[in-house]
Amino acid sequence: MTAVDLARAHAQAVLRVRGLARAAAVLPTAIAVILLAGRFTGRIGAPGAADAAGWDAARWAVCAVAALTLLVAGLTARALRRAVPPSTPAVPLDRAAAPELYRLIDELADRLDVPAPSAVALTPDCDSWLEEVPADRRPAPPKPGSRPHPLRPGPEPPAPVLVIGSPFLWWMRSGELRALLAPVVAGTAASADPEIAAARRFLRSLDACLDSGGGTAPGLGGAVLAAPPRPPRRGPAAFADRITRRITRRLLGACRGHSAELERSVASWASERARTVDYGLRIAAQEQVGLAYAGWDRLLTRVALPAWRLGRHPAHLNAGVVAALTELSRRDRLADGYGSRLGDRPACDLLEEPGDVDRAVSRLAADLFFGRPAAGGWHELEWADYPAEVVDAGWRAGAATLQTALDRLAPQSRPGAPTLTRLLGRLAEGDGELLAAALAAQLARTTAPAPLLEPARSGRDLLVDHVTAMVCCAAVDTAGGAPGLDWLDGPVLLLGEVRRTDLAGPVAQAVEQGQDGPLRAWLDAADVRLEKPVRL
Repeated sequence: MTAVDLARAHAQAVLRVRGLARAAAVLPTAIAVILLAGRFTGRIGAPGAADAAGWDAARWAVCAVAALTLLVAGLTARALRRAVPPSTPAVPLDRAAAPELYRLIDELADRLDVPAPSAVALTPDCDSWLEEVPADRRPAPPKPGSRPHPLRPGPEPPAPVLVIGSPFLWWMRSGELRALLAPVVAGTAASADPEIAAARRFLRSLDACLDSGGGTAPGLGGAVLAAPPRPPRRGPAAFADRITRRITRRLLGACRGHSAELERSVASWASERARTVDYGLRIAAQEQVGLAYAGWDRLLTRVALPAWRLGRHPAHLNAGVVAALTELSRRDRLADGYGSRLGDRPACDLLEEPGDVDRAVSRLAADLFFGRPAAGGWHELEWADYPAEVVDAGWRAGAATLQTALDRLAPQSRPGAPTLTRLLGRLAEGDGELLAAALAAQLARTTAPAPLLEPARSGRDLLVDHVTAMVCCAAVDTAGGAPGLDWLDGPVLLLGEVRRTDLAGPVAQAVEQGQDGPLRAWLDAADVRLEKPVRL
């Protein structure tokens, strides 16, 4: 059995589950109708017959079961109809904003002999997939008298939306992007199949119905954002919700195996169809996918996250990932071949205004991966302003937080001057654990974590970061240091326009072992004045 036949077989299995559920819903009603018809025609339990009383009791019982079944079926059907499938966070890309990209995709679809995607959208993720067009954005049904498709008498499902990971457009070359998208675009053939489309719609409605209480539901690919959770319901409404959710869960369980095999078969079908299109180039493009993912993840965690914490969102994250990967190719001999690619035309040139699109995707990334800033809303940030507005400001904020923790541990809560002399004295006295606990408690009260980007950190790790921040502030204030941006590591300290990478070890020794000698030696060699208060 070919992949397409296997996909249709699993789609038919899902539709059979739907059909059996409908049959189970109407079966008691059908039996009740037969019993009632037999009563009125006198063929079943006619009046005066010896078994009339028994048949009358059976009619009442079956009618009651039929009414209850119809009620539950109606509630379940309404819940499925009202369920809102989770939406993919993406920036819509109109044809006018990217005519060359649309032309590339249309030519690819024509070469694959599949329907072209109905639209294109970009998402801040290193992935690409097809997404069904929402019901409220589907085109109007054909006018009466219009000519239907010769092989499909019913209305054709609308072509899905092609969602492309934005880092791919900025890092990959045009040919690499076309090769990478070939198996994705080939999947529109499955989306145009009526049985597969109907099975997918049924599965999505089941997912969305179960997910209506909050969280996310699985889709055809990529990250999703679910609809806001409904407020808790009470009384009969809550009981009805429990019944419908239990039925939905049973239906989804009956379909789960076929659903997974359906998508696996569709992927195999699309891969087979796309095998003849840029297959050799696709292997090379897959290598760039891993590189782009690593660069994107590092840019978000090392560079974007410090800015987001301060309410700044970098306006050109996708341009930043190109800079980060270019820097990687410069440093790493294993990546020498990647730098030579940069002479070819990047895929972002297929956009009319790459800067505007990058700005929109970057804002979406801030909202998606971090959420909203605590106060004041987002402030857009250009990369040239990053050292002053993020690096220096972040160091000052970290030093101020550390100073507050020091004041809490001071005798009789007497505040002291924010100097390195005071800090190193407390560390040398063995107060590192107390200071780390006080700092962690303070940050837990004042700082919201970003769970999508960073794991939970110990108080000691936080203390290392804040001591480093205070040392950097002192170096800037007294030793001519300057804040800088490294595309791979984020905020860095520059002394004499040279990046200093030798600070981490002495700081860790002072925090973890109470040995401040190496750190004092480093500060003395850098001409940092320990007794001068740090500007907070």
